[in-house]
Amino acid sequence: MAVKHKHNSFKSELNDIVRGACGGFLFGIPLLYTMEVWWVGSLVKAQLMMSAIALMFVVVFLLNKTEGFRKIQRRKRPYESITDTIEAIAIGIICSALMLILLREITIATSLKEAIGKIIFESVPFTFGVALANQFLGESNNNQESSHNNHQKPSNLNATFADLGATLIGATVIAFNIAPTDEVTMIVAAVSAPWLLAIMAASLVISYAIVFQAGFSDQQKRKQQKGIFQRPLSETVISYLVSLIASAFMLWFFHKLSFSNPWSMWLENTLILGLPATIGGAAGRLAI
Repeated sequence: MAVKHKHNSFKSELNDIVRGACGGFLFGIPLLYTMEVWWVGSLVKAQLMMSAIALMFVVVFLLNKTEGFRKIQRRKRPYESITDTIEAIAIGIICSALMLILLREITIATSLKEAIGKIIFESVPFTFGVALANQFLGESNNNQESSHNNHQKPSNLNATFADLGATLIGATVIAFNIAPTDEVTMIVAAVSAPWLLAIMAASLVISYAIVFQAGFSDQQKRKQQKGIFQRPLSETVISYLVSLIASAFMLWFFHKLSFSNPWSMWLENTLILGLPATIGGAAGRLAI
């Protein structure tokens, strides 16, 4: 019994971490593609770094007093709210650091001070997303109501089109805000083929985790949904392709790419923009 309880506790903690990280990605990715934040992080002084950490701590502590990122809420003692706050900040810092490394904004050549500054400033929206994960993206309370309306379930074809449409809308909204900027071009200039493969893998893993692993918005119902591509893996792959199409269109729409450009340039730019667009597409599917 003790071993089983320990296993359940570990699994619950892991699920909480995944949920918090997914909330961080949903909130933090758009600001990650903002060069002004990179520059501020590169030049910021230690006092301002400490102020940013203090601000994060206060805001996340207050959010943890209401709900926080854990699935099972409990009446928290003061020290538990503090430990949850520290954990949320740690998740935000680790997520932002990994993404900055993935996008080659932090490399071996980056100085320690510059790397820390970039990570801290980029981790602010990530950390807020961790703390807000349950508040905005928790399980719906309509599960029982939906179970009484099974006769109103949409057809397989309609369910598929609904998911594809939601993915396209979510991906387009995010890509529309990033495509006109120069950040995508700057990141493309810094990455090589292995990093592009890593970005593709990260896009798929994060999308899958948000929709099927984090426990957001009727996750079990989504896993049971029937449709042409309505299986977790196939839906994730198809939704990724839809997000890439939206990314390529937005890059063309804002004249960042033209049909005279080589296919390799289209591929590189689309994959870079595809990361935030895929997360936007996952958010779109959560909304339906």
